[in-house]
Amino acid sequence: MNQVLGPHGQSAIRNVPTGTMTCVLAKAQTAGKVNVMSGFVRSLCWPHGLPFWLGLCLLFTCCSGLKGESIDFKHLEASLTQVPRTFLTLAHSVEGQREMGLKPEHEVAMDRLLKEADGPCLRVRHLAPEIQRPILAKAEKQVAQAILDLLGSQALVRLRQLELQSQGVRAYVRPEVMQFMQLDSTQIHDLKSLFEQTDLASARSRASAQSLYSKEAGSDQAATAALAAANVLRLSAAETKAADRILSHDQRKRYRDALGTRMDTSRFDRLYPQAPELVDSGQWLGGRETTLAAHRGKVILVHFYAFQCHNCHANFSIYNRWQEKLVEKGAVVIGIQTPETRAESDPERITQAAQESGFSFPVLYDLQKANWDAWSNTVWPAVYVVDKRGYIRYWWLGELQWQGARGDKVIERLVSSLLLE
Repeated sequence: MNQVLGPHGQSAIRNVPTGTMTCVLAKAQTAGKVNVMSGFVRSLCWPHGLPFWLGLCLLFTCCSGLKGESIDFKHLEASLTQVPRTFLTLAHSVEGQREMGLKPEHEVAMDRLLKEADGPCLRVRHLAPEIQRPILAKAEKQVAQAILDLLGSQALVRLRQLELQSQGVRAYVRPEVMQFMQLDSTQIHDLKSLFEQTDLASARSRASAQSLYSKEAGSDQAATAALAAANVLRLSAAETKAADRILSHDQRKRYRDALGTRMDTSRFDRLYPQAPELVDSGQWLGGRETTLAAHRGKVILVHFYAFQCHNCHANFSIYNRWQEKLVEKGAVVIGIQTPETRAESDPERITQAAQESGFSFPVLYDLQKANWDAWSNTVWPAVYVVDKRGYIRYWWLGELQWQGARGDKVIERLVSSLLLE
């Protein structure tokens, strides 16, 4: 996330606590170690008649050793721009929740706490990174505290370990990681300079790509943009080896050992936010109002359209087919008519057009664009796939069969898969 969602469902990973929170986590971790080790010392010492003071010495030594190999995790502050933000995507993921030990009886509470944090993040997903970062940082703190309260300190520590794994060598410049590895000032300077070089190249590449949208763009600009993108890929690929060379062997080993069981986070599934609840305008096709919460346990297909939009009309027969074929399997189709023209703001004309198109699924009249804004949608038409627990799993922007594309079949296969979960 900096992009919480990427176009057509690409992984946000492939593409943090302070203050009271730290205090609580530290106390919980310490308490856990003391309980375990005190039992260990009693089993070794008292049955064999060893002196009490010797038991205390062993306890102090063992606990100190454990504490020395634990990272004092902190929230990733908004000002730290060189480190990718992956905490929320991992908290959403199937694998991340499994690693935290989430039980079925906690799923509803987990989904609710994520939904509360996801709303503001989803609304800014298309805005500049400097606008996104403070909102994402706040959401991460909110979710971290909620996970601590719901699942306990061990679950949060495991998610933090996965967070560092997913951030790769970029995590080296997190304050708690620099402290843990005892990096000197030269190492810190060299790491930040290395990452800055890639980030500057990435900024130039984005500027070159943006210039292609101007009317004056020619073949020379296209070539420049391609070279800039290739340079970013080259620098990114070289970062891992270059960063590891800056660290000593002992620093790298100590850090790796602190990350727990290694996992390939790039292969994690279900990385996107909870879908926002529908904003009821009070006007629905045929009065068939509904909510997403009412369909928990079913796969939901939410599509935005405008009845005078030519590209939207190209999808209408597919929506009707889904209503006929997929609903009987456990899916739900919901339309949201968000106006682009004045005529599309007229409820009577919306109703007439929907009836002429043969819609038999619920259609919400989004006259004030409240749902458009909540989903941070940008184009007509758009289709979102929401799974049984309310997570956005995929979306398609534009015509489903544009120039030979088979977006409808991609979505139908995904729905079939999600119905089995």
